[in-house]
Amino acid sequence: MSESESTRSTRVEGDQSVRQVCANGVCMKTNVVEEKLDEGNIQEAESALRDGLSLNFEEARALLGRLEYQRGNVEGALRVFEGIDLQAAVQRMQPSISEKQPSKKGRSRSESTHAVLQHSASLVLEAIYLKVKSLQKLGRLAEAAQECKGVLDAVEKIFYHGIPDVLVENKLQATVSRAVELLPELWKHAGCYPEAMSSYRRALLSQWNLSNDCCVRIQKAFAIFLLYSGVEVGPPSLAVQIDGSYVPKNNLEEAILLLMILMRKFCLGKTTWDPSILEHLTFALSLCSQTSVLAKQLEEVMPGVIHRVDRWKALALCFIGAGQNKSALYLLRKSLHQHEEPDDIMSLLLAANICSKDVFLAAEGVKYAQRAIANAQGVNEHLKGVGLRMLGLCLGKQAKNSSSDFERSRLQSEALKSLDSAIALERENSDLIFELGVQYAEQRNLNAALLYAKQYIDATGGSVLRGWRLLALVLSAQQRFMEAEVVTDAALDETTKWEQGPLLRIKAKLKISQSLHMDAIETYRSLLALVQAQRKSYGLLLSLPQLEDDRINEYDVWHGLANLYSSLSHWKDAEICLGKARGLIKYSAETLHTEGIMHERRGQHSEALAAYINALLLEPNYVPCKILISALLVKMGSKMLPVARTLLSDALRIEPTNHMGWYYLGLVHKGDGRIADAVDCFQAASMLDESDPIECFSSII
Repeated sequence: MSESESTRSTRVEGDQSVRQVCANGVCMKTNVVEEKLDEGNIQEAESALRDGLSLNFEEARALLGRLEYQRGNVEGALRVFEGIDLQAAVQRMQPSISEKQPSKKGRSRSESTHAVLQHSASLVLEAIYLKVKSLQKLGRLAEAAQECKGVLDAVEKIFYHGIPDVLVENKLQATVSRAVELLPELWKHAGCYPEAMSSYRRALLSQWNLSNDCCVRIQKAFAIFLLYSGVEVGPPSLAVQIDGSYVPKNNLEEAILLLMILMRKFCLGKTTWDPSILEHLTFALSLCSQTSVLAKQLEEVMPGVIHRVDRWKALALCFIGAGQNKSALYLLRKSLHQHEEPDDIMSLLLAANICSKDVFLAAEGVKYAQRAIANAQGVNEHLKGVGLRMLGLCLGKQAKNSSSDFERSRLQSEALKSLDSAIALERENSDLIFELGVQYAEQRNLNAALLYAKQYIDATGGSVLRGWRLLALVLSAQQRFMEAEVVTDAALDETTKWEQGPLLRIKAKLKISQSLHMDAIETYRSLLALVQAQRKSYGLLLSLPQLEDDRINEYDVWHGLANLYSSLSHWKDAEICLGKARGLIKYSAETLHTEGIMHERRGQHSEALAAYINALLLEPNYVPCKILISALLVKMGSKMLPVARTLLSDALRIEPTNHMGWYYLGLVHKGDGRIADAVDCFQAASMLDESDPIECFSSII
């Protein structure tokens, strides 16, 4: 049947108030039918349609209900639709429509019959769909969903091989597509979330011959539902799983899969660009720390779709999340170029934040932070405190790379001044409180550091691990080891099992500081068991950077045990632990440092010197080995003192608070006859030794 022969409702020319319906090549005015409907005579109206247009019962009812629905009489339309027996209509249509298409030889008569049946199916299914819409408008959502499900069940019975992509009436296909898209929405609004989930999967896995746009809308709606509904369901049933195919394990994985399919469709030109899809994908991948995957998706988007500066900034955030700070900084430099957006405050703050973590980039970070502060005006004035904070962090890091004591002191003073200015603007910012505590601790102003450490714990309610670590380290620097241990035990009670690793390591070192070596060994054993259990429990779920962190944690345990056994002259145990550490990280300055100490304590000075030199070849700025090489050179006589002095000066430039460096520099000055300089160095070594923490303060940043 041609499209012009399908049932339709039109206006009669010259009279806009009179409509007509056409079916089977016959047209009739609707005014007579509408008068009977107004009088409540549904049967008479139905009979008029059946006689006038040669329709069966279901077709007449379908047309009559549609007329009522178009007139806005939803309740009246619903009463008419209630009389349609969908199952009986399906039984009549099922054997013929679902048959295989005939050959060309006998196609003309068969095609005509096939078209008539499709037309009948279209009328009945559209009627049930309008019944669904009527129920929806009346707020009877659960009933509407059941009726809509009935439409799809009927379609599957009629087309049990799936809807073919040819020889299907457009109106029938449109009704099916609308019903497929509507059903999960009805279940959602009815509060039946498992049914909504099943309906979404049914829509995407069954053969409905949906248009690409319709499929995209369903996939997007399903992904949003998976991400934000808060309803967790299992993976698709085994019946729809294909051998060897990827099967999502949870809502998040399924949502990411759908959103990546949508991104792929756009890249292939199968759908128009929808920025909200990228926003949802960004949220989903950020939840599981897979920002590197998001970066690949951004890189695949064709140029011109996203403004290049916006793309650079988004990629920079992705790389920061993936721990690739150098790549992120490279992109931010491009976005801050004078011909792009040089005054974008968010990019400036991001760049400054990256630079604040690297000694060699700190000077560049200072410039970014100063530009950010200068641009923190108007709507961005609230970011001035963030800019001052970044400036203080960058200045503090820059001070560590300063070549002179005067310059270092000046930069440290400016760093504290900037952080104090920031805290004046953001008094409730707990991160600022913590960073001020660390800055004061690194400058050995331990009383101020202790005050800020306690203030940070109060501000966070003791829920953040690094606050307890800072407090314990400050107390250890004040030689209050028992109090530091009490703090560590309290922190262990406040934290979950998997977060206790750093605290157990501090506790072991506190035991060593109190000469409780056996207790320290037991603590290290507990820490080792924890790290190994954590890796076994979560190893398959952790990202690569997290896995590397776990390997480093286990390495730290074995290395700490090796140092402990070495100090006790338990050489065999020390060598076993050192071998375990070397198995995790084959080439490490720390491992060679410990190996050198073991050789030196056993009187093997040549082997010790070789180990220290190898450590410096791996890590040229490794301070402990510079100091120990100098110590060996001092023992070799006055001819080696200039070399030792050079190494010690370089070591103290990198780490000016190292008390052993000052001690050996004092020995060098004493050997050269500079007694006054030696006294100053010994005095500095004594003062720093009295304020030396069991771990470097920067280890908790």
